[in-house]
Amino acid sequence: MSAEKTIAVYGLGSMGYGMAQSLLRAGHRVYGNDVVAAPVERLAAEGGLVGDVAEFGPALDIAVIVVLNAAQTETVLFGDGGLVRHMAPGACVMACATVAPDFARAMASRCAEREVLYLDAPISGGAVKAAAGQLSVMASGSPAAFTAARPALDAMAETVFELGDAPGAGSAMKAVNQLLAGVHIAAMAEAVTFGMTQGIEAAETVEVIAKCAGTSWMFENRGPHIVAGDYTPRSAVDIWLKDLGIVLDIARGSKFSAPLTAAALQQFAAASGSGLGGEDDAAVAKVYARNANLRLPGAE
Repeated sequence: MSAEKTIAVYGLGSMGYGMAQSLLRAGHRVYGNDVVAAPVERLAAEGGLVGDVAEFGPALDIAVIVVLNAAQTETVLFGDGGLVRHMAPGACVMACATVAPDFARAMASRCAEREVLYLDAPISGGAVKAAAGQLSVMASGSPAAFTAARPALDAMAETVFELGDAPGAGSAMKAVNQLLAGVHIAAMAEAVTFGMTQGIEAAETVEVIAKCAGTSWMFENRGPHIVAGDYTPRSAVDIWLKDLGIVLDIARGSKFSAPLTAAALQQFAAASGSGLGGEDDAAVAKVYARNANLRLPGAE
């Protein structure tokens, strides 16, 4: 185990909370931060610390930012009461939200002005792997940033992909992952509901295709949600409006056509517009079911 570090985790949602727990298990001093009080209090009961950034900021070795988007990341780092102004030179920001590569480069540049290191470090794996310390991290940044962030990476990640010494490469790779993940969720929903039109129950499709060439990680993970009629949000529909929107923005800037991404985004937008934005992203199947007059498992 690496020497104890003082680490702040900003964003104690389904991923961030598990990451904070992994850091605690590794023996680090962990400050939990969230706009919602309950997870901060829960983490404190498990050994986490609570404090004002003006007090703990100068002692931080690493700040792990696991908020929703670019705007929240920028607010945490540089907004009113922003974190970076309180961090000592040589401390490291590990930014994990899905953002555009240009945004990651801009944040790294602003951190560098205060001699704070920045690791562009988007994550993948879901809440279960976050809690187990088994995430995949798509990281890029200077050798110094990797060295500074290593104790946190060792505690939180099973696999760290080192994608170069310049911020932005990690976020670019995360965009590739999100393109596939979003398309695969929409394709899973389309396949399961298509099977229903042919008299195949959702459970049977999930059981069979999981053992066939047409499967994917998203099919195997999200398909059972449809079978169970359980749309408790592990990852919500509205996440994909953001993430696939980022993919299309990047593609547009590169003059790259991404028609499959656009089609998947249209389905998530339809789900969100139908009031399903806060439900599990498998709820995109409800759009297909409604259009085909199908009754999904558990539907009233």
